[in-house]
Amino acid sequence: MMLRVVTQAAEAKAELGRISQRLEDTQVQAEQVREILAQVQQRGDQALVDYTRQFDGQELTPADFLVSGSELDAAYQQVAPELLAAIRLAHQRIREFHQQRVPQTWVQFAPDGMVLGKRYTPVERAGVYVPGGRASYPSTVLMNCIPAQVAGVSRIVMVTPPGGERAVPPAVLVAAQECGVQEIYRVGGAQAIGALAFGTQTIPPVDVITGPGNVYVTLAKKQVYGRVGIDSLAGPSEILIIADASAQAGQVAADLLAQAEHDPLAAAILLTPDATLAQAVVQAVATQLEPHPRRLLTEKSIAHYGLVVVVESLAQAAELANLFAPEHLQLAVADPWDLLPQIRHAGAIFLGHHTPEALGDYLAGPNHTLPTAGAARFSSGLSVETFLKASSIISASATALHQLGEAVIVLAESEGLHSHAESVRLRLKP
Repeated sequence: MMLRVVTQAAEAKAELGRISQRLEDTQVQAEQVREILAQVQQRGDQALVDYTRQFDGQELTPADFLVSGSELDAAYQQVAPELLAAIRLAHQRIREFHQQRVPQTWVQFAPDGMVLGKRYTPVERAGVYVPGGRASYPSTVLMNCIPAQVAGVSRIVMVTPPGGERAVPPAVLVAAQECGVQEIYRVGGAQAIGALAFGTQTIPPVDVITGPGNVYVTLAKKQVYGRVGIDSLAGPSEILIIADASAQAGQVAADLLAQAEHDPLAAAILLTPDATLAQAVVQAVATQLEPHPRRLLTEKSIAHYGLVVVVESLAQAAELANLFAPEHLQLAVADPWDLLPQIRHAGAIFLGHHTPEALGDYLAGPNHTLPTAGAARFSSGLSVETFLKASSIISASATALHQLGEAVIVLAESEGLHSHAESVRLRLKP
């Protein structure tokens, strides 16, 4: 297996388009998800019991959904001291970053007595989905729960699939407790999203659902959007690296594989004007794959969605990167700050040779829940704002209404809205 190398701009654009659209045909899964959501809405807890048996192979009763206090306490004894220290360091850095991003309520007083402003208030209940089953993702807990906590959400409800023997990974439970989250339900998949959106006899409905998952989770979030808010429709992970001759092939190869090892649908792309580096990275990827503990999965990703493009210049690389609008963009070049102004679309940008994407995945501070599949063209990553709503504030004095009222009447009458105009006209009479 070798990374595919292309040198023609037209072919590069076609390949980037193919990779970006790798999840578009989901009609069959969408129908399955629609049925799951309908069952959860109609049958509540019993549907969760049935789907947990069917999809996770675990026998649960509704009384088993909520992770008990004794399990939460025991989790700390099952986590290595160095992992607990790393979780706490990540918690500190992520919290400090998000505390700087809280928007402030503001009002503006005009001389005519008009007062305008914007008031921010948190949602009351947030639901956080944490992938699980055979894997453990404490970083996902931190990245989703900390912004909600900083925003002031009063109730955070976490759901995650049960693993063997109905267990939830201790690191996940510890991370949740470090965030102050005690309400954790061992339910996963599209059915968990349905429970958060509609509520069941055991699990309360929430206002916003965040967190990544497989295609069924993503489609479920898409289908319940409108009844609840969501963070984004996260697809498989992706990285695009722009590198020049100053980059080390082994490091670039490791960064590409760090995305490829997530999922067979993950994408790993290198753009470089240096043909020698391109070939060296291809060889380094092959070498690092040989002993890789997730080799089979990672090879599938590289074979289908790995790509190296030899470009004419860094400027052309930036244009191709903007066309792809990657979730993660690494600028592994001699002067990344000089290239940065040319970047218009990216979920997160990592500058320089000492900033691997993995640093952002865990504890740099900014959130790792980011737009995928080109959505960075129009959206941003998860943040404190995800859990806040903005209400406009408007207060007019008699003077302000008299100055503006006639224009309001004209506009209302132009639209044929009689009572709109009359509601102002009555206030303008002596």
